[in-house]
Amino acid sequence: MEMKQQRLQREIEANIADRLGRECVFMPSGRIALYCALRTHLKAGDALLMSPVNDDVIYFTVLAAGVRPVMAPLSADDGNIDVEAVPAETWSRVRGVLTTNLYGLPDRVEKLRERCAALGIPLIEDVAHAIETSVGGKPLGSFGTAAAFSLSKHVDAGCGGVLALGDGSLRRDIEALRDGVVMARGPLQLAGDFVKPRARAVLDALGVTGALRSTRLVEVLLRAERGSAHRMDLHADELRRAIAQGAVLDAFEPWVRVDRNDYRMMPGVDALKRILARLRRLDADREERIRAVERLRRELDLVAPVACRGEPLPLFRVPLLVTDRDAVRAELGGRGFWAHYIYDPPLDDYAGAEFADPSPAPDAARWWARHVLPVNPLRADIVIAALRSQAPARALWAGAQ
Repeated sequence: MEMKQQRLQREIEANIADRLGRECVFMPSGRIALYCALRTHLKAGDALLMSPVNDDVIYFTVLAAGVRPVMAPLSADDGNIDVEAVPAETWSRVRGVLTTNLYGLPDRVEKLRERCAALGIPLIEDVAHAIETSVGGKPLGSFGTAAAFSLSKHVDAGCGGVLALGDGSLRRDIEALRDGVVMARGPLQLAGDFVKPRARAVLDALGVTGALRSTRLVEVLLRAERGSAHRMDLHADELRRAIAQGAVLDAFEPWVRVDRNDYRMMPGVDALKRILARLRRLDADREERIRAVERLRRELDLVAPVACRGEPLPLFRVPLLVTDRDAVRAELGGRGFWAHYIYDPPLDDYAGAEFADPSPAPDAARWWARHVLPVNPLRADIVIAALRSQAPARALWAGAQ
């Protein structure tokens, strides 16, 4: 069984390596991929420039790597880092940059790569939302010092990740670091490995689509772990104690495991086969997403302007800008569609100055986090029907100042 797992992991690595032209290492999750990238390319106590409009799990993964988060000013155009707005003082003290590529909208990777190269610091790409996005004909994940991929997003495999390396000679070190934090699959996970494929087959036979099935499952899990908020509880006292232990992943387990409690466990054979099958149809998925994004921006006037310019992108989520997000979200929920990946409030407001250096210009991030509603383009029918019944007005940045 172990040899079969390793062979499938190598095939997954090769699939993404062929796309990027880079050495790739399979990981149990995107979180572990990012953790390994940070531990390899930064030292404990280093400052990392990152977006405040990002998943809180990513924030806690940064802390788990022993790194100090420094929140960047954002562009209200797309919710990604505004490179030119980062003060010189900030550039002088950060020792690395982490991209977000929010919802598949690309960060300004060429400018960031140029700035990082001039400063001699690593550019770490988080490509969880953007495995199908390219800039200047080059796929995201091929610009930085390293790139972390999650196979639970576009690939929709529910597990697995990949770390792409700018320096392939680091492979053995990365594998050793990964193996040091991986946990064995326990009886509960092994039972799930047996049951889940069979349950999935039954649901397929009943006509329950993958998108609807995964949406409902995710909603149940998120309600259990996050309550009604978009952010998990910070638990400041416990967080202080975890930070005092240094770069020890175990200390941050209560935060980093949220929504994916098996993030440190290597997938079994059935899950690896599913990952590989879905990776092999990623080009077809890309075309489906492009058509769906094109339809949404043609039929709705709520799509963020950045997603309406130029050729449509194969977005993981399409950012809508609405004045009453809770009402629209409730309407979607009533139709069996729950919108996730809302990162509100921004991380510096959420964590406070004790746990992150605040952005020098927070207003754009606050505005974006407050108004954006990310929707799955592959469920365009439900989204269009719900929004036509609500008919909310678009909230533009110029009008919100």
